[in-house]
Amino acid sequence: MGGARLGLGLTRELWLIQAGVLLNALGWGAVLPFEVIYLNEGRGFSLGTAGLVVGTLTGVAVVAAPCAGPLIDRFGARAAAAASGIALAAGYAGLGLAHTEAWAFAAAALGGAGNGGLLPAQSTLIAGMASPETRHRATAVSRVCTNAGFGVGGAIGGLVAGFGLDGFVALFFLNAATYLAYVGVLVAVVRRPPTPAPLPGGYRRVLRDRAFVHLALANTVIIAVGWGLLPWVLPTYAERAIGVGPGLIGLLLLANAVTVVVSQVPVARAAEGRRRTAMMAVGAALIAAACLLAFSARDAGVAGDAALLAAAVVIGVGECFHTAALMPLVADLAPEGLRGRYMAAAGLSWWIGLALAPTVGTRLLGVSAALTFGTCAAAAAAAATAMLRLDRRLPAGARFTPRPHP
Repeated sequence: MGGARLGLGLTRELWLIQAGVLLNALGWGAVLPFEVIYLNEGRGFSLGTAGLVVGTLTGVAVVAAPCAGPLIDRFGARAAAAASGIALAAGYAGLGLAHTEAWAFAAAALGGAGNGGLLPAQSTLIAGMASPETRHRATAVSRVCTNAGFGVGGAIGGLVAGFGLDGFVALFFLNAATYLAYVGVLVAVVRRPPTPAPLPGGYRRVLRDRAFVHLALANTVIIAVGWGLLPWVLPTYAERAIGVGPGLIGLLLLANAVTVVVSQVPVARAAEGRRRTAMMAVGAALIAAACLLAFSARDAGVAGDAALLAAAVVIGVGECFHTAALMPLVADLAPEGLRGRYMAAAGLSWWIGLALAPTVGTRLLGVSAALTFGTCAAAAAAAATAMLRLDRRLPAGARFTPRPHP
């Protein structure tokens, strides 16, 4: 936590890591929309096979996330983040060279292992390098960098993909290069922190922490609705039920990203001195309202388009309220010697939520739009109630977002 303090009370080292986060997000944002298209059109795989390869990138992450926890606690967050970045770089470079299905699945599995390890390792690293009273600000900056990188990366990806197969391959190698650059930042900037003394119990101790388990379960629901609705469910609904074109669908994602970039740091500042569970409950309630707002867009003409855009913005604000409290609370609940396992378990709840959204959400949409958005709104409202009930289980010192010292 040493080093000169710069903007928002964060150290120079933390700001350099955030620059690496921005670079990572730029590369991933450039390649993400074209993964299936590249494998299907560029390499000639069937659409089903291409989908399975891309699904491997997230499916393996679900398995790898809990495995990363003990490695973080044993070898340190910097080493685990660097190893994850190298695995991701090798995986995406391998996908760029994939001429056979077997090669593509092997590369995707390697990238998926990196995906599972990077989120908890990076969260542990940032939590450990920030002071307890500035963790929420460090998390907010990380979210801003991620969304800004995705936005810029998506624009770059759209331009480069226009060059056909060569453009697709270039995007995969660009993404691999950004991961390697991030690893370079970690090695050059982050001093090797002392490894905390190991604590007995491992994940058994994590599962006995009733407050954390309560938080993780509620978080899974919020991630499934708040983070999964916009990229997977809302575009399909907008196209099939409302008849909007791809331009407006792209604008929905852009509006959400811009909302997070603009709102995340102010929301994090507003959280200071307030109950964390109340902030997360407000976030879940906003997401529930956005579900109803999106459903109201049906048969509303131009007003329906405006309602969809408003829903994307409201989801973004809800995300900001939720993330301003989530990871700092996890860090405060975790004993230092088990912080990697706590962050890995929290990361697992993210991956499970993201896996539920396209599978359950699209199936519900095939039955009824009213059922889909009604279920999503009810789930988010239930998660908001669960967050309020969590407050009494939290240690007194973890209930409020601290106010940083001047």
